[in-house]
Amino acid sequence: MKSKSKDFLEAEQRFLTGENFYAQHLLGVHKEEDVFIFRVWAPNARQVWLVGTFNNWDDSLPMTLRKESGIWEVATLLPAEGDMYKFKVRQADGREILKIDPFAVRFEDRPGTAAVLHTVPEKKWKDGLWRGRQRRSKTLQRPLNIYEVHASSWKQHEDGRPYSFGDLKEELIPYVKELGYTHIEFMPLMEHPLGMSWGYQLTGYFALSSYYGTPAELRDFVEECHLNNIGVFVDWVPGHFCINDDTLPYYDGTPTFEYADPIRAKNNRWGTICFDLGKPQVQSFLISSALFWIEMYHIDGIRVDAVSSVLYLDYDEGPWTPNHEGGNRNYEGFYFLQKLNSVIKLAHPATIMMAEESSSETKITGLIESGSLGFDYKWNMGWMNDVLRFYEMDPYFRKDNFRLLTFSFMYMMNENYILAFSHDEVVHGKKSLMHKMWGDRYKQFANLRNMYTYMMTHPGKKLLFMGSEFGQFLEWKYDEQLEWMNLEDEKNLKMQHFTSTLNQLYKEERALWELEGQQETIEIIDADNLDDTVLTFIRKGKAKKDFLIVVLNLTPVERHDFSIGVPYAGTYQEIFNTEMEEFGGTWTRHNDTSQTIEKPFKQFDYQIQTIVPSLGALILRPEKIQLRVKKSGKATTLKGGKVETSPK
Repeated sequence: MKSKSKDFLEAEQRFLTGENFYAQHLLGVHKEEDVFIFRVWAPNARQVWLVGTFNNWDDSLPMTLRKESGIWEVATLLPAEGDMYKFKVRQADGREILKIDPFAVRFEDRPGTAAVLHTVPEKKWKDGLWRGRQRRSKTLQRPLNIYEVHASSWKQHEDGRPYSFGDLKEELIPYVKELGYTHIEFMPLMEHPLGMSWGYQLTGYFALSSYYGTPAELRDFVEECHLNNIGVFVDWVPGHFCINDDTLPYYDGTPTFEYADPIRAKNNRWGTICFDLGKPQVQSFLISSALFWIEMYHIDGIRVDAVSSVLYLDYDEGPWTPNHEGGNRNYEGFYFLQKLNSVIKLAHPATIMMAEESSSETKITGLIESGSLGFDYKWNMGWMNDVLRFYEMDPYFRKDNFRLLTFSFMYMMNENYILAFSHDEVVHGKKSLMHKMWGDRYKQFANLRNMYTYMMTHPGKKLLFMGSEFGQFLEWKYDEQLEWMNLEDEKNLKMQHFTSTLNQLYKEERALWELEGQQETIEIIDADNLDDTVLTFIRKGKAKKDFLIVVLNLTPVERHDFSIGVPYAGTYQEIFNTEMEEFGGTWTRHNDTSQTIEKPFKQFDYQIQTIVPSLGALILRPEKIQLRVKKSGKATTLKGGKVETSPK
């Protein structure tokens, strides 16, 4: 090859030092005038050839090694749009194997693994209004309610073919909008060879899986979401990758993308290979991938999968090698995640970064300067496990295990949390959320409504896996569509209506998100009522009048004249009752408006009394309340948002 331009040499050097965050412009395939230039990083290969449909997969196109970088390259006039290709690599031990292009943007249909020459058409985006609003707003102080989706099993064609993103644009977006979710989160969309992995064992980090349609279809889908005020997140897997021999593992016959230590390289639990996150070239590769999805597809956020496996050397099954201090911290993984978040936030401050992480040893959210990893949110796995264990329990034992429901109040401000009932909770014999619930079918739905209300009113953002919104009974199956026939049952249809109503209430009530991340967002009324097993608390907004009273009855016993402490004298109106007939319950009308009684209740000077339905949850809003102002000796009445002052 002829001498390179200064820009090329700088890009090459940045790739080697882990600072090229657009490595796809250096490696992969690029068209310059009429010539295609192919490049691949394989520093210890003896020889590499470009092979494909354009040269009958033979050795007629040997590539040249740039020794200083380990990048092989070749320029050719032969290929055309749509041609398939691979790199034939004579590895360090002399073995010859066909390998994928790690930077390809498209692959042939499964089970084939060849890359496809594909130019993503230019797009004139129309989502500027949405993106501008995201840049100007603070994610913590706005509603965030996520519908988690596995793209190929949400709905399928009659012949079993998965919906493409063209199909999902027509049906999924209106569905999510009607149900009141603010965001869709997709399980990994990147190329992967085995559907059974659900997309978590990747091969093509820059390629939308051909199983889901074309890049243009995904871009149109995201744009349509934004035009309907719906954000889009994707799952992304930087910890480990598919073990298939023709993909990334031991690319040039030596540890290339993976750790040199075979113990660290092998992920026994998942049967995969772990990235060497301390290697500069791997950092360039992975951070480039993340930015590519954000910029190519206007993705609003990334959920980083399996963060614990990146942070801890002893996370996997089997032997492990301690770090230089003798501990279990994977420092390469820790600093890589900090670098990932700092790079993305510098380039795209509004992008939301989320971590699926189950331990409490490492600070996940917050400023990197304070020692955290720099994520915006962490999935609260402890909350999820405790809550599901509680709701699966016979109510007879719940009073003795009430702490499962209330323990999260002790640590809920330690991180910025997402409360997630995800796909992981409805597979592998764990049963669906509906099926987990205690009791007969009626009580299962009642428990499910109660649990969703607890999730929606507890501090933290929200996530629910598809199918759970209407109480699907069977576990999720990755190769079958949801049980849409369930909606022919009135109970499931009413459950879906309940979820939609609850979602809308969450978006409308500022008290449920306006002070998120601040202790002032919640005040516990009574978390010690073990005999009745009823939990009560207040969620607050910035204005004194913006607060809600939440009441959760965790037993199948209706509570009459139930006392609830309240902060102000006045009247309180029930605005939500999970046992209304329209939701699948038996109540045909709401409780009457409650008038306060001037009688102390714990830290409160006043209380109200109401009926709390069996296994029911109530939400009450102040209707007309009086604020005592000590200095003037006057009472301020808040009624319908209007302030009136009168003598005390």
